[in-house]
Amino acid sequence: MENTTSKKRCCDSVRDFFTSAKFLIYLGHALSTWGDRMWNFAVAVFLVELYGNSLLLTAVYGLVVAGSVLLLGAIIGDWVDKNPRLRVAQTSLLVQNCAVILCGVLLMVVFQFKEQLTVLYNGWLLTSCYILVITIANIANLASTAMSITIQRDWVVVVAGDDRSSLADMNATVRIIDQLTNILAPMLVGQIMAFGSHFMGCGFISGWNLFSMCLEYFLLWKVYQKTPALAIKAGQKDTGDQELKHLNIQKELENPEGPAEASQLMNEAAVVKSDKEKNPGCCYQMSEPLRTFRDGWVAYYNQSIFFAGMSLAFLYMTVLGFDCITTGYAYTQGLNGSILSLLMGASAVSGICGTVAFTWVRKKCGLIRTGFIAGMAQLSCLMLCVVSVFAPGSPFDLRVSPFESMISHLLGNNAPLPEAPTMSSMVTTEAQGLLNISMQSEEMPHIESYMSVSLLFAGVIAARVGLWSFDLTVTQLIQENVAEAERGVINGVQNSMNYLLDLLHFVMVILAPNPEAFGLLVIISVSFVAMGHMMYFRFAFKSLRSRLFLCCSPEQKTDADPPSLAV
Repeated sequence: MENTTSKKRCCDSVRDFFTSAKFLIYLGHALSTWGDRMWNFAVAVFLVELYGNSLLLTAVYGLVVAGSVLLLGAIIGDWVDKNPRLRVAQTSLLVQNCAVILCGVLLMVVFQFKEQLTVLYNGWLLTSCYILVITIANIANLASTAMSITIQRDWVVVVAGDDRSSLADMNATVRIIDQLTNILAPMLVGQIMAFGSHFMGCGFISGWNLFSMCLEYFLLWKVYQKTPALAIKAGQKDTGDQELKHLNIQKELENPEGPAEASQLMNEAAVVKSDKEKNPGCCYQMSEPLRTFRDGWVAYYNQSIFFAGMSLAFLYMTVLGFDCITTGYAYTQGLNGSILSLLMGASAVSGICGTVAFTWVRKKCGLIRTGFIAGMAQLSCLMLCVVSVFAPGSPFDLRVSPFESMISHLLGNNAPLPEAPTMSSMVTTEAQGLLNISMQSEEMPHIESYMSVSLLFAGVIAARVGLWSFDLTVTQLIQENVAEAERGVINGVQNSMNYLLDLLHFVMVILAPNPEAFGLLVIISVSFVAMGHMMYFRFAFKSLRSRLFLCCSPEQKTDADPPSLAV
């Protein structure tokens, strides 16, 4: 009898978990992230393939995406703040997935009829298709940014409630999903394109987004139904109407015969509100986005977590990650696609360890101290990268001008470039290596020693533990300390700061593209990471000192700690 009761309780617990709002958010995020990772990987490969293995379209796309988020991040966040949660999530979901589907169909047409499009109107029709693809893909990325802000920075906080441990667990789980999909999704679509065709890859991604959009839409509605707090939002445009609707629902439940009275009250309030509203001028309306942009950045600067957010943004100014820059450098140092795939897998495992470590250290040491520990761990591991610059096998040589290849192109010099390929020229090789992950490179440069590149990647992989713990720390600090009415705009500006520093790191590579100058880029990257953590240490010292002052003050001993000083 006891065994039967325990089994029933166990089954009920499992059923409750799989039908809970938390699990539905995890499932929806996994579907969304899987589609995003497939698309982000595939669109770069598609653009390289369409333009004859040139990086021009890929570079233009990256510049447009980064510039759009940089300029529109605050405006997107303000839109998230001022509209109902469900409407924002559903609109972002529909726009993002429909844009990806439309872009996939357009790419299928271009791949199928590229020769005919090249001839029509002297190739202008094909150029128009390229512009249209980049524009639609950029719209999809902006919608994805809005979706990320509303779900990861707002819905998760509401679902977790006042339980900070639950919020930390949810953030960690979401980040683990990000890590897994970041590795598995590109591998899947890469195999489809390698063994099938780019046409099939476009079709698969479009079909996936159509299926995912329908399922995610349903999951969003279920989460909204299971979490009544999501219906109440501070800072919304129709706050008065929202409160009256909530009051109307309560009155209907208490007195079913009197819904008309509540409706009449709502109508009267709407009339009064419309009378009070003034018709702004045309110039005022046109300048509203500029005011929103300005107000968003001012609000971000005035936040108590300003230095914590800036510290996270500074971590984007680095070449020490598994992007096209570091991967291209690895190819010049003799590493093939197979080894790189194993290193990327190790990096994902290291990132997952960082998310797990975050939840454990936060419970033992508190949130702010967790960020301090994570920062020290990351900086310590990155010292291996600095050592690799001077280790045997390093191509670091300041006698080779980092501007040599750029000046040669600008002056039209036809002299042959150095034999060692530049990192930017290796991006195409990286994409081809990922698509044919099991094949060895045909020609590998002869390297006397692999000690330098081994130390470099050992430092990069080990630093991921501290990096992801620190990222989760700052994310939760923003979630806990930013007012509900400003969550969208503050996170929108945070995304803009991240993209700004990411753009600067690409500019840095453009100015010094030779492998001989990569060591200089490593030193600059570690310096920026150190400056970022110094900003966080300043924030942590100020916050902990304020907490100590409150604890020592006799009249404050019995009061609860304010959220902004929680550790």
